[in-house]
This record gives sequence, structure tokens and C-alpha cells, in this order.
Amino acid sequence: ALALSFIVKTFLVQAFYIPSGSMETTLIRDDRVIVNKLVPRLIDLKRGDVVVFQDPDQWLGELPTVDRGPVRGAIHQALTFVGLLPSDSDHLIKRVIGLPGDRVTCCVAGKLTVNGVPVTEPYVKAGDAPSSLSFDVTVPAEHIWVMGDHRSNSEDSRFHDPSGTGADGSVPIAKVTGRAISVVWPIDRWAWLSDFAETFSGVPAPGAIPTSSP
Repeated sequence: ALALSFIVKTFLVQAFYIPSGSMETTLIRDDRVIVNKLVPRLIDLKRGDVVVFQDPDQWLGELPTVDRGPVRGAIHQALTFVGLLPSDSDHLIKRVIGLPGDRVTCCVAGKLTVNGVPVTEPYVKAGDAPSSLSFDVTVPAEHIWVMGDHRSNSEDSRFHDPSGTGADGSVPIAKVTGRAISVVWPIDRWAWLSDFAETFSGVPAPGAIPTSSP
């Protein structure tokens, strides 16, 4: 059973907990989510995916040390290793807004634009603007541009891009652990997580001429 759990955790799915409010109201603090690790290994990322990724460049700063004691610490480490407890390591969770080559801009008529098309974002927390910062970036190859759903409380790609080009704030796809597919705990919070495909359905491929708006 432990071997099977380890295989599942390594190659298929893994549990993570939500430590902050940066993805409200889609996810709230202390939610547990299941992550599909076939994305992006075998399944391509899409705009709108909620993804878990390793801290790309000290976004989290210095992490506090949790002292569980030698016995509890060893048990916790073992159960996390085989996937029976959620990881509490240096991972973040955000929503994919831009794929490699995408031009992401904020804001035009109060909306984010991707490759020239304004998008209506139903997942953004009620009362939040699309962004408190103006930006115009092009996502580098093999990278993604990510933003939290709670835009006024999310230290995402916008705040880690000093060059203002997207070169610094974009997250390497190699750092992506997988796509969050559902909330599994607490039980009354159980839900599938949507990628909101309709939000980005009118967005053309990078370099293409926009033909419609969502």
C-alpha cells in the first residue's frame, strides 16, 4: 500500500494545502487540493488552469521552520513522502493567464487582455480589479504568466518582474508540479476546479490576429 501510494504521489496525483488567501474565493486558507501531475508532463497546460509550482526565485522569501519534534517530524515526513499527507514545502498555487509567447496586458477598458483580446474573468474575487499594476509583457518560451484570483492579495508574476517584460516574473514550466483539479478537504468544500475555458475561448495563438472577443 505504501509503495502504491508513493508511485501515485510521484507520477499521478499529489495533495497540497492552501496556506494563504491569494486564490480566494476559488480556494481559501487551509483547503486541501489534489493535483494532477500528468500536467504538464503528458497533458499540455491551458490558460485558466490552476497550477501548483515550486518557488521559482525566492517568491516566498525565507520559509519558517516547523518544529514537530523528532517522532512527529519523522512520521509527518514519511507520510508526506508517500503522499498520505499534503506537502507543505516551497510550493505556490496560482492561475495560468499567459502561455509561452502570449502577450498579456493590463488594463484596457478595465479588463486584462491576452493577445489583444479583452477577457472577462469570473474567477477574480468580487470587488477586485483585474490588477492594481499596469503591465505589458510577453511570456518567454517554456514559461507561463500566473496570477492569483484574489488580485489585491496575491504576490504573483506581476510583483516579480522588475524588467517589466515578463522575462523575470514568468514561471518556468519545468517548475510546475501539476494542475489542481479538485478541493478534497474540508468535506463541505469539495468541488472540481474549472479552467474556465470559455474565458479564453476567443484568445488567438501568439502572433495571430484576434478575430473575436469572449
